[in-house]
Amino acid sequence: MNCRRLHFSAALPTLFALGLAAPASAETLNVVASFTVLADVVAHVGGNHVKVSNLVGPNGDPHEFEPSPADAMKLNAARLTFVSGEGLEGWMDRLISASGYKGTPVVASEGVNARTMVDDGKTITDPHVWNSPVNVKVWVANIEKALSAADPADAADFKANAKAYTRTLADLDAYAHSKFDKVSGDRRKILTSHDAFGYFGREYKVSFLSPTGFSTESEASAATVAKLIEQIKTEHVKAYFIENSNDPRLVEQIAKATGAVPGGELYVESLSKANGPAPTYEKMFRYNVDQLAAAMEKSS
Repeated sequence: MNCRRLHFSAALPTLFALGLAAPASAETLNVVASFTVLADVVAHVGGNHVKVSNLVGPNGDPHEFEPSPADAMKLNAARLTFVSGEGLEGWMDRLISASGYKGTPVVASEGVNARTMVDDGKTITDPHVWNSPVNVKVWVANIEKALSAADPADAADFKANAKAYTRTLADLDAYAHSKFDKVSGDRRKILTSHDAFGYFGREYKVSFLSPTGFSTESEASAATVAKLIEQIKTEHVKAYFIENSNDPRLVEQIAKATGAVPGGELYVESLSKANGPAPTYEKMFRYNVDQLAAAMEKSS
């Protein structure tokens, strides 16, 4: 993944001298999460005891995110910060250094049964853990632990919220199985923009093909695209999906060359805006399941 330098360090002393970085509220925990999906889960566990803001916004790409001075101020004022980890937030260390944040981010994905993948010839850990609700149960446990440590007086509420949301995640997992378990294996094949559905595919036995690796910053070579086109034709992949947070042009070109038909848009690394189809993690996951299941049904 390419590294981008932050250019706003020099501006921070002036901003803080003006009193723009307010201290955390005494009544609620001021919490920052790295991106919208994680922020939503933190909000469900924290309930009315937390005020959660995110760095990467709706429809944003956490791979190509470029923090601003406002993000540095937001981080500096946080009582707790949550990241997914597994290499997703490559920009976080630089942001912490520039902002003066004194805490250590809580890694929500710690303990997840991680999968590895090959990207640009290197074996790496797949960071897209949230695309399986089984993994998000691990997030919930880690979030509850961190919030309870920061606010012991409300630990009972955090525990109750975590228990309720874990039931929601179990329902999501069951919902996905109900949709995909009845689909024959030869129809569980989908073309997407980049390799972000590995955990989803592992959990529900769906094969996702993509021209680029785990990061949207990587570029597919002509040889890789040609090989993928041949594979799609050989394996009779019928549907392709674009993603809400990145450029659809390459996958659309591949689809045109193979005859794959559009299945719609998936929400992969960020939620939609409030008026969109995926404003929460629960709605995002159900929406993606429904879109994929409908495409498989059409291919029968």
